[in-house]
Amino acid sequence: MSPTDAARTFPSPHSVETPPGAEGWQELYPYYTLLSDATKDEEERELWFFDGMHNPSAIYPFDTIMTENWWVACNQLTTRVWQIPPSWGIDHRIINGYLYISPRGVSDPQQIAERAEHFARRAGHYYTNWDEIYDNWIAKAEDCIGRLKAIEFTPLPDREKEEHVTSHRGLYSSYDLLTSYDRLIENLFEMGAYHFEMLNLGYGAYLTFKEFCQQAFPGITDQTVARMVAGIDILLFRPDDEVRKLARLAVELGLADLVRDTADADALLAAIGAAPRGDEWLKALEEAKDPWFWYSTGAGYTHTDRAWIDDLRLPFTAMRGYIDKLEAGEDIARPLERVLEERTRITAEYRDLLATDGDREAFDDLVQLARTVYPYVENHNFYVEHWHHSIFWSKVRELGDVFVAHGFLADREDIFLLHRNEIHSALYDLIVGWAAGTGGRGPHYWPPIVEGRRAKLEALRGWTPPPALGTPPEAITEPLTIMLWGITTESVQEWLGASDPDALELRGVAASPGKARGPARVVTDPEQLHDVQRGDILVCRVTAPSWAPVFSRLGAAVSDVGGIMAHTAIVSREYGLPAVVGTGYGTQTIKTGQMIEVDGDTGIVRILEEGAV
Repeated sequence: MSPTDAARTFPSPHSVETPPGAEGWQELYPYYTLLSDATKDEEERELWFFDGMHNPSAIYPFDTIMTENWWVACNQLTTRVWQIPPSWGIDHRIINGYLYISPRGVSDPQQIAERAEHFARRAGHYYTNWDEIYDNWIAKAEDCIGRLKAIEFTPLPDREKEEHVTSHRGLYSSYDLLTSYDRLIENLFEMGAYHFEMLNLGYGAYLTFKEFCQQAFPGITDQTVARMVAGIDILLFRPDDEVRKLARLAVELGLADLVRDTADADALLAAIGAAPRGDEWLKALEEAKDPWFWYSTGAGYTHTDRAWIDDLRLPFTAMRGYIDKLEAGEDIARPLERVLEERTRITAEYRDLLATDGDREAFDDLVQLARTVYPYVENHNFYVEHWHHSIFWSKVRELGDVFVAHGFLADREDIFLLHRNEIHSALYDLIVGWAAGTGGRGPHYWPPIVEGRRAKLEALRGWTPPPALGTPPEAITEPLTIMLWGITTESVQEWLGASDPDALELRGVAASPGKARGPARVVTDPEQLHDVQRGDILVCRVTAPSWAPVFSRLGAAVSDVGGIMAHTAIVSREYGLPAVVGTGYGTQTIKTGQMIEVDGDTGIVRILEEGAV
């Protein structure tokens, strides 16, 4: 494919029109995240794809801290620390409020060879000492979370505390407020660094094993390789396990009818508290909550996706389903043994195909390394995106309360309409007004800006971001892009030729084996998860790990984005559900109620009827 062939390219990112009502949306974001006329030629030569995995909706100004965080953290590990041979980072642009990213690969063989030397030495140190380094990583992550919990935000007092005078501290509430905010932001970037310290190495070990298999077994599928490292009990399933335990306990204590028949979470808690032995169940719930219910209903990258601990409806809905199964005599355990059996069988079959002892030894070493590092690839997600980030968003809301108390904002949620650097300026305005007794300019300055931005964001939400913009390369080679987002040379070709909203067949990545038919349940907002019925086929932009309890009711899963190691793919394999990911247009093409067929062996999704219920 020639990059100059206009018929085989996506629209230029610079040609995208602003939705009506969103004029001037660029003011919501830092200049360095936007397209620029000065770099137009370069930006048009690159392929940009919509990152619906991390930011499925138009981004709030404050929430850009998450995209900017991984823009640096992920790339510096790839390009400057590990020197991953074929990768040269992933660039970012915000277009109409949505995040588009562009993978950059290394094509020069000499440069790849030079980078490979550094990678082998540096990564080898981590692989050799993986368990010790991982234990240390957990200690660092938990310490970071502990320090985040300790940060407090309170309105400035009318009169400074007496003990600040008598202790001769010399520092006062204005200093505490500013430094608490600085610590909050620093804490986020610290966890961002830990996020990627070992992550790309985890992916690297898997990719090395995958490359060995592709060379040794021509024609082996990505799905087959992934199944050889599946079946590991990872932390991301622990919250769902806690929900299952609570379901069993409710049945044992005679509380099943209460849980099943009381939809409102607060009313349910009150009813259980008044029931015989209800205190036992409530104690178990409280023990499960921290940390397991710090589980975001999204990717953890946006404040709008609340955690289970803030909204108990999702775990309670799943609990009702588990209670129904238990009372029907069904086993509610995750099918781990079956997955492990399949893993053992597939691994043995392929190992027997190798011709030499040397090949078998290399195969054994690589599959063992992949299985050793695999838990981190998923476990980090609970520590970082869920436990840490959910607490982080709650701390930002506490700061929002401070601005509300001083009249700068009308509602705590308004703080997310300011960028983090603007908040630093607003804080200084606030403490100047407090110190001088003038009140500051904020109460007059920020409310109209907030309202204007709210209207712009609402307009941006009405825009449907295309899956890709710009010029596709001859081939997609950047490995993380392929593995996580499912962006391959083939998928790009599918997008170029399959953007028809009336199409009855979609192609994506065959992520989890099996075939299933059922009614589609299109979920573009976590609120819609509460409508999922048993046997539905989930169609979404991308799943979050906290959706795992819903998977016990599904017939199959389909996502717009994702590769073989995306969460939708991993969770589907662990739950034994057929899945196709990276379809590009699934949520735009399929309607709730349509009967569809998901073929997880071939990566094809078929719409069997045109109407929707």
